[in-house]
Amino acid sequence: MKEQFTTNAINLKSYSISEADKIIVMYSKEKGIIKGVAKGIKKTTSRLGGRMDLFVANKMMLNKGKSLDTICQAEALNTFLNLRTDMNKLFYAMYCSEIVSNFGIENDPNSSEIYELFYKLLDNLSKSRTIVKSMLSVIKFQLKIMDITGYSIELERCVKCLKPLNDTDIYFSIEQGGILCGNCAFEITKKVKIHNKIRIFLNTLLKEDFDITTKYDELANEKVCSICLNLLKNYIEYYSPKRFKTTQILENIG
Repeated sequence: MKEQFTTNAINLKSYSISEADKIIVMYSKEKGIIKGVAKGIKKTTSRLGGRMDLFVANKMMLNKGKSLDTICQAEALNTFLNLRTDMNKLFYAMYCSEIVSNFGIENDPNSSEIYELFYKLLDNLSKSRTIVKSMLSVIKFQLKIMDITGYSIELERCVKCLKPLNDTDIYFSIEQGGILCGNCAFEITKKVKIHNKIRIFLNTLLKEDFDITTKYDELANEKVCSICLNLLKNYIEYYSPKRFKTTQILENIG
């Protein structure tokens, strides 16, 4: 008898393996990255149907295989329907999905945290009514997934001398993993100067829970969000174990 297991999982991508079948790559709450064969998914009579579309969260039942599992059942938990009616939302979802794909692993010890974070990101994107709200959700996701996966950004003290920063001389270094004071930045070739308000804004979003609306959420505008989103995009690209394909699209949005 084949071993079965159940898990909540969000579809990340899919590819065909025959005229009727597809492999679905998912991020699951209990096991991290999993891959399952959706047999007959391309047939109009398939029981799985739209539940195998991208960015659908399902309660899954799968048969355990040696290299690939087989999807037996899927019950939709959330289709995040409004992602598909707004191209900006869809592109943001694609970008964040690629972050999960690049940093997520099989049997991921952080699977529950990453799954919940990704679910909240997709849900917030689907419900957001403005481009700024969408961008804020992505920024929070960027900060928090880097923290979960061990690449957290230092935003409180200089990463070199560990001293508190003043309001004027603040730099950000991707290679150093965070902010630098003016004295230490002098020794670093690759860095960018940032405003202290940007540092405070990012640090607040990092420290607060994803669902908390801070005063900075209310004050943020598209220009500030664009600066932060692109700063974090470059940081994530630098530490990613895989090359990104969606970042050019992201630049065209932001």
